Amino acid sequence: MGAIVNCVAYGEGRRVKAVEIDEIDEALKNPDMFIWIGLHEPDTELLEQVQEAFCLHDLAIEDAHTAHERPKLETYEDSLFVVLRTARQNFETRQIEFGESHFFVGKNYIVSVRHGASRPYTDVRARCESTPELLSQGPGFALYALMDAIVDHYFPVVDALEEKLEVLEEQIFGGEANRETTAQIYHLKRELLDVKRGISPLIDICNRLSRFGLHIIPEDTRPYFRDVYDHVIRINEMIDNSRELLTTALEANFSLISISQNEDSKRFAGWAAIVAIPTMVAGIYGMNFDYMPELKFAWAYPLVLTLTLGVCLYLYRRFKRAGWL
Repeated sequence: MGAIVNCVAYGEGRRVKAVEIDEIDEALKNPDMFIWIGLHEPDTELLEQVQEAFCLHDLAIEDAHTAHERPKLETYEDSLFVVLRTARQNFETRQIEFGESHFFVGKNYIVSVRHGASRPYTDVRARCESTPELLSQGPGFALYALMDAIVDHYFPVVDALEEKLEVLEEQIFGGEANRETTAQIYHLKRELLDVKRGISPLIDICNRLSRFGLHIIPEDTRPYFRDVYDHVIRINEMIDNSRELLTTALEANFSLISISQNEDSKRFAGWAAIVAIPTMVAGIYGMNFDYMPELKFAWAYPLVLTLTLGVCLYLYRRFKRAGWL
């Protein structure tokens, strides 16, 4: 069952009063006020009420209900529809959890819809209310504050991934290169790809919001989206750098595994050569010939045994010096 987290009317950047769904029409008649409503996983009935109150587009409402949308910015006649992916690091499972946030922005309203793993925007609302001179710019500034918070939540996620990369590098170059490390590298590459899918579309979204083509965003608010753009670029570069390092780490892991296998092959070959000497001697004396000169010689047995051990010792020292053993 969906829930209304908060529904508040603001005037001149200050909280005026809490508003019920059926009171929104009356509140919107005041041109000096705007409504900020937050929803968490709303059901169809609640979304239909919100759609009717703000005259939202059917396609945008459908996307907000089904979720699982790619980050995007769509413009309608008198409103914007923004979809963003949220991310947070679960420190218990050490996994990244993703969610979605949808924003409907009009001249005098902003509606946020959260799905999946995402933090409440209570802190964002509190920070905005603490700066009424900025919140007085209207829903455009509220959208900036929400986007800025979402993007900032990606920094600890990327930092955690970089820590995993450092651990993998220590394993690889610490002599622990193996197939399990290869699987960990592929898993980390998958996590980085998921994060990149969530953050890279924001480059275009921030560019569009900071330009002059969207009349819903006031001119005074547009420079703030360039700040979000800078953060997005920074995160995107961090992800690209980590992916390049992972590719290098994967190649190094394969190389070290190959070197380790070659070393094992050398050891097997060296020991095989050493064992071949007594095997050959035993094979000769095992052929049961009647006429073998060494059989009538009193010192034949100790001489052959000494010679065999001497050759084996010689080969062992040569292989040891060559690094094969």
